[in-house]
Amino acid sequence: MARRTDRARSLDVTTLTALDSTDVVATRVREACAARTPLRIVGRGHWLDVGRPCDAIDRLELGALSGITEYEPGDLTLTAKAGTSLAEIDTATASEGQWLTLDPFGPRDGTIGATIATASWGPLASAFGTPRDHLLGCEVVTGSGEVVRAGGRVVKNVAGFDLARLMCGAWGTLGVITSVSVRLRARPEADVTLAIELDARRDDPCTDAWRWLRASTFTPLAAELCSPALARALGVGDRLTLLMRLGGNESLVRAARDSVAELGAPREVVVDVWDRLRAAEPSGAAVIRLGTLPANVGALWSNASESVERAGGFAHATLERGVVRCVVPVTAIDEENGRLRGIIGALQSTGSRVAERLPPALWSEVPSAIDNPLSSRIANAFDPHRVLNPGILGALA
Repeated sequence: MARRTDRARSLDVTTLTALDSTDVVATRVREACAARTPLRIVGRGHWLDVGRPCDAIDRLELGALSGITEYEPGDLTLTAKAGTSLAEIDTATASEGQWLTLDPFGPRDGTIGATIATASWGPLASAFGTPRDHLLGCEVVTGSGEVVRAGGRVVKNVAGFDLARLMCGAWGTLGVITSVSVRLRARPEADVTLAIELDARRDDPCTDAWRWLRASTFTPLAAELCSPALARALGVGDRLTLLMRLGGNESLVRAARDSVAELGAPREVVVDVWDRLRAAEPSGAAVIRLGTLPANVGALWSNASESVERAGGFAHATLERGVVRCVVPVTAIDEENGRLRGIIGALQSTGSRVAERLPPALWSEVPSAIDNPLSSRIANAFDPHRVLNPGILGALA
């Protein structure tokens, strides 16, 4: 879910000197806490128009807090500072035949810290899980300026309360992530991507594809359903298209390719289509992610994709996780708020909603993610004065 900043928020923000160590970050947070000055946490600055408007005056710049500090190929583990880009991690691990199987939407120079903080994931989550499944440990500066280390650098470290996963998806509201340790995977011998145009004459081609995935003895690395508009934008067809990424040895990939032919004629496409998918989102688009049980994804897809394509946007679905992501272009925000409000209302009954990016005026249409007593108690423990990314997840109970 990495983002461009073409439509950055119009905040009155003071940019501070970049911070390059955990101690300096902790000092800056303690100063902000003492002065009751809210801070906007910033990595590479790609994601500043994602989430609710953040009520912060100063920016806590973490771009200089970068670099891989420990890499153990034999253990398939890596530790990096929060400002390290996903591209840098890719380059370092590729030479060892390994990779970090996190592929959030957006440019590859998005940071590992932001990926973990927002719990962002992409199509590879079908086979490898979400950031919580990759995270082994982290170092965090709390809202009171304390440095806390949670988890460890080894896969079997399970001692104590899982504070690391609490920070994953908290959007920086509980602490500033300064370092993370993650698990890696071995790169497959063969890595092939197929495009299968599904037969729209079937009653429910989306559910047919999900049933194939559930019943198949082959586990794709990724399987993403693309609406016709998105398929055209990616250059893989002009109809409802399933992108399937197969990995393993040559014989396994060949057998999987033969098996998937029952859904439609598979065509091999270059593997960089996944990079194009991550970058397909137009600048300034509104993005709404919907979720349901995977068994119900067909009904969700039918309702959501039709509404979005009529509005000039596109949709794609991670079938095995029951998630449909709807992208609607916004060309003139003031004029289109009414239209978007109608689209959000139409999608409301189709599944649980997580709005990634909306014009600020429309966030009132989306319930707060933290409007409950438990979230308030946790926030009181880690950021009692609400100095870290205040408001980005909504209002506390």
